[in-house]
Amino acid sequence: MSPNKTNSPNKTRSGFSDPAVEAAFDSYPKPLKARLLALRRLIFDTARTVEGVGPLQETLKWGQPSYLTPTTKSGSTIRIDRMKSANQYAIYFHCQTNLVETFRELYPAELSYGGNRSIILNADDEVPEPALRHCVALALTYHLNKRKGGGTR
Repeated sequence: MSPNKTNSPNKTRSGFSDPAVEAAFDSYPKPLKARLLALRRLIFDTARTVEGVGPLQETLKWGQPSYLTPTTKSGSTIRIDRMKSANQYAIYFHCQTNLVETFRELYPAELSYGGNRSIILNADDEVPEPALRHCVALALTYHLNKRKGGGTR
């Protein structure tokens, strides 16, 4: 599965199937664009390796690149965007889930949080990839885990 809508015959040369999503990435300043593209790859790579997730759909929600599991409906929507601070970006989760609360319990020191809806990253810092991959995997299987009667950990 490549970082775009599965089986989309209309991919652009840069791998985006939705020109609006590509335009959103093109609007970011260079250092943040590189970080957000890396985060995008991490989301697609994680989805590919987690059982039950299936293909991702990449679209814009609230003007932000967003990742959904429309085929399996296994996960909660993930959004990514820059923050107002020039050097920060975030990965957003649905605020009515317990995802960020779970992330705080699992990674109290490794990650920074924005209320009950986001993980905040600084463009100058190294990405805590193992923790972030785990959080993304939990979000992509949120509904699947709820259906199985399990928690989000």
